[in-house]
Amino acid sequence: MKVVSIAAYAGAAVLIALGVAMAGTNPSRVEYEEYATQRLSEYLKEQGCSKTPNLLDNLIKFNCAKLIDSASPQIKQIIKASTQQQDYILFSVYSTNLQINSLIPSYKFETVAALDNFFTYKAEKE
Repeated sequence: MKVVSIAAYAGAAVLIALGVAMAGTNPSRVEYEEYATQRLSEYLKEQGCSKTPNLLDNLIKFNCAKLIDSASPQIKQIIKASTQQQDYILFSVYSTNLQINSLIPSYKFETVAALDNFFTYKAEKE
């Protein structure tokens, strides 16, 4: 019986320690906004810039990647305005609904933040 009690106390101590560690390393909203801005910028560079005709690039010395990098503050503001956070102390869930205007399709992203990391588990075009 004594072994069972020791195991139960040890298990409880491990769970408490894990909870404290998770609560202490739950990323902030500002960190999420930085993460989302970086991920969206990378996506735009990969998808948007690759679809720009080479003729246009050559004619006006257009550098799509630099344009996206220079728009980073505006991208961050759009993400900030379109994100909702649900904080569960041990982790947070961020829902971002990007809808610029009616001509461009909207996108919805859901991300879990825990242990100083982000995991986007839902990304869909609406």
